[in-house]
Amino acid sequence: MTHTPHPPQIPGLFEPVRLGPLDLPNRLVMAPMTRNRAAADGVPLPIMATYYAQRATAGLIVAEAATPNAVGQTYPDIAAIHNAAQVAGWRRVTDAVRAAGGRMFLQLQHGGRVGHPYNSGLTPVAPSPVPLLETIFTPNGHQQAVVPREMTLEEIRSTVADFAAAARNAIDAGFAGVEVHAANGYLLHQFLAQGTNRRTDPYGGSVAGRIRFVAEVVHAVADAIGPERVGLRISPGSTVNGIEEGDTDALYPALIKELADTGLTYLHIVRARPDQPLFRELRASWPATLIANPSLPGDGVPADGGMRQAGALLAGGADLIALGRTFLANPDLVARLRAGAPLNPIRDAYLMYVGGETGYTDYPTLATACAEATV
Repeated sequence: MTHTPHPPQIPGLFEPVRLGPLDLPNRLVMAPMTRNRAAADGVPLPIMATYYAQRATAGLIVAEAATPNAVGQTYPDIAAIHNAAQVAGWRRVTDAVRAAGGRMFLQLQHGGRVGHPYNSGLTPVAPSPVPLLETIFTPNGHQQAVVPREMTLEEIRSTVADFAAAARNAIDAGFAGVEVHAANGYLLHQFLAQGTNRRTDPYGGSVAGRIRFVAEVVHAVADAIGPERVGLRISPGSTVNGIEEGDTDALYPALIKELADTGLTYLHIVRARPDQPLFRELRASWPATLIANPSLPGDGVPADGGMRQAGALLAGGADLIALGRTFLANPDLVARLRAGAPLNPIRDAYLMYVGGETGYTDYPTLATACAEATV
């Protein structure tokens, strides 16, 4: 275990806070993390209910990305939210989390060019026919990504409608709200970035054109379920999945200005750093709750669980802190951080693609670890 003998004292971190329609018991958010434990048809499996219920003491859980339509599938065994069986599977998850005292949003994600016919049975679509230069994991192993098909205007409109329908499905499945995923190189981020969006119609070219699709999706989702149930996730400057934004400092202020008056319940910034001018500008421009996911060193769990960075972000204007792998490895993370207790290290070999309980639902709680240590 990693030990945190003297955790930093962060004012307000463990105090209740209001988020839209929800009363959260603390300011710690479990960030969405793809874990590939759904069935091949996108239906969440019972083990996912166990996993999320174990982490129900988080102030808010944002469940892993679920696809709003079939062509949006990224990798094998990814959850979806576009048919009745998938809704029923997610309802078992939300029921388990609610019974454990937790609260959940669902992240909605379309992979765009980050997909493969071996996974979805369909040719991926994207703003432009610019292929990912990386391989994609499939049931047949890693395969070179294919050239995506450029979306028609009708496909853009239907995809916006799919996001809205997925949001309604999420509410039917028992989620308190949804997070629109416009980060990390997936479809919405592909529209934002110059490297992947080479369109010459109203959805490309200028900053105003490239933010249009994201804005339309957000507005449609907000109209479908109410803006107080909708959050947006962005990752300014990220190069994940081969993204080249080109004009980050102009792009995101324009996007936030476009959406600031929609009444969304939160903005979620990935790998946020309070010393960056862009973070400060977005904080000043965003009128509602800001969730910040700190930029943590390395690939494991930091010795303090990320509390040093969390404190700096809260001091810099963030309202909530989203942690990923720290929550993944520590189902009782809130209690551990509150007590300055040891933290479980993460087991990288079991993050994705492997299925089963190992590295998923078998991380011990502090009480379990202490009991085993005395045997």
